[in-house]
Amino acid sequence: MNRTPLWKVIFILLVVIGALVYASPNVFREDPSVQISPSRNELVDAVLEQQVVDALKKEGVTPKGVERAERSMLVRLADEETQLKAKDIIAATLGDKYTVALNLASTTPGWLEAVGGKPMYLGLDLRGGVHFLLAIDSKAAVTQAEERFVADLRANFRDEKIRYRAISRKEGGGLTVTFNDKENMDAGMKLLARQYPELQAQSAEGGEPYTTDLRLADKYILDTKKFAIEQNLTTLRNRVNELGVAEPVIQQQGEDQIVVQLPGVQDTAQAKDILGATATLEFHMVDTEHDLASAEQGRVPPGSKLYSMREGGKVLLLKQVMLTGEYIIDAKAGFDATDNRPNVSIRLDGKGGALFERATRDNVGRPMAVVFIENKSRTVTEGGQTRKVRERVEEVINVATIREQLGRSFQITGLDSAREATNLALLLRAGALAAPMEIVEERTVGPSLGKDNIEKGILSVGIALALVLLFIAWYYRVFGIAADIALLLNLVFLVAIMSLLQATLTLPGIAGIVLTLGMAVDANVLINERILEELRNGNTPQAAIHAGYERAWATILDSNITTLIAGILLFAVGTGPIKGFAVTLCIGILTSMFTAVTISRAVINFIYGGRRVAKLSI
Repeated sequence: MNRTPLWKVIFILLVVIGALVYASPNVFREDPSVQISPSRNELVDAVLEQQVVDALKKEGVTPKGVERAERSMLVRLADEETQLKAKDIIAATLGDKYTVALNLASTTPGWLEAVGGKPMYLGLDLRGGVHFLLAIDSKAAVTQAEERFVADLRANFRDEKIRYRAISRKEGGGLTVTFNDKENMDAGMKLLARQYPELQAQSAEGGEPYTTDLRLADKYILDTKKFAIEQNLTTLRNRVNELGVAEPVIQQQGEDQIVVQLPGVQDTAQAKDILGATATLEFHMVDTEHDLASAEQGRVPPGSKLYSMREGGKVLLLKQVMLTGEYIIDAKAGFDATDNRPNVSIRLDGKGGALFERATRDNVGRPMAVVFIENKSRTVTEGGQTRKVRERVEEVINVATIREQLGRSFQITGLDSAREATNLALLLRAGALAAPMEIVEERTVGPSLGKDNIEKGILSVGIALALVLLFIAWYYRVFGIAADIALLLNLVFLVAIMSLLQATLTLPGIAGIVLTLGMAVDANVLINERILEELRNGNTPQAAIHAGYERAWATILDSNITTLIAGILLFAVGTGPIKGFAVTLCIGILTSMFTAVTISRAVINFIYGGRRVAKLSI
């Protein structure tokens, strides 16, 4: 009686070994490191490695190790102070050709990483990082919408052969359309009423005859502002996730603000680059009617603009934009089947596809240019002080003759490398911001503060665990020791599951762990008290053990399910810290139910099972 089947013993042993393996990555400390990445096509080779090592040693800094990958290099340092010093030395040595950023490098053994062993993510309050509050310029989103209507109306009127003199955006908001005559004005108004319910016509005040003013409907303005916030949230999430920042917090605050928290990012300037980095495309027709040489001497025609070619030289393009990157819904890097050169396959949404079909249909046989636009930062030294400035880089990456009408899918060629194609596809997938944003609040949580939080958190868990273990062992004796074993394994299971799920541990999460430890003992208390009650009723020790575990299970299940429901609701409706608390609480409840009933019973069966027992130590 009270024997644990062999299959169950084997199962428990395998689960315990697995939990120990997947919880162990959390004991390995991360190395403060400096990561070096090329800005474009510079090499990451042995020459660069030696240059970095020599520069560091010259300033008295000895790295713990240097690791080279295909497109990056990681320099491991002894501590945070050395890390900051090394970053300044490397940045001064390499200049603008390489991006130098602070990082925390894992020290988890390779064999453990090979089986999927990873430490838990740590929240901003534990790992350190940066916090930004961004304000969205929703008025700019409305202005951009009006500019899109101007371009769309021009194209639509041309297609419908409605003659007009001018379509422009008014300074204070709204549009003004001036038609050639009353007949065209009537046709234009019918088209507006049929296809543009978002635009409301108003009588023009003064001005030329056959002129009407248009304003955006109030509902459309509200929808545009709402979409701008949603689009910016999505874009920021995509951008941060694609660029590899672990477990960021990106959420709306108020009507027009966004909170961004990036745990583990120590370099505030680098974090700003991640948030502000944007790449998009514009398609322009090449101006073949004016002389390029004359434009290069400063005589640029009013409707054209001079652009730099990526491969060198200049090209004159019409200012009118045929298509922008906002209509791109997918972008994938690949290689051309004919010459095996890198390219990016682009897919447009329905509206963008229709616009591009119309634009290319009217220009078959003419050259079209693809302009790559990127907002990036550049280091400038003035008066002995170094600072970063933002600049807009526009360059033509491809000029090709339109051979046939293009639609929703096409390819961009003329890229320098597969890496550049991958980066372009990444940023295009992340999308452009629907409205400009400004950083109105910026906070940096240093790694030292995070380290202090971790130490205090571990201390609180340790004290709580020790007090519970000692009290239970003293009060319930052998059965208390079995409960202690179950409690320790419960903590291991909790850490292992959170590591496997790559959940984020925060200070409230540590509070959830402490609470879970107290609740985990509750199940064993119910079992042990039931066993004592059975013994008082005159049952034999073996019968009391059996009845204690069997009859306490329903009570344990009820109490834990009610707490689990509360934890799930906290996770569903809570934000940030509350979610961290709820995650650890819910996982802890599930693991405590397994350890309290299955593992503690297996330990008791090992001690008392399968033999006659005169008395229980309880």
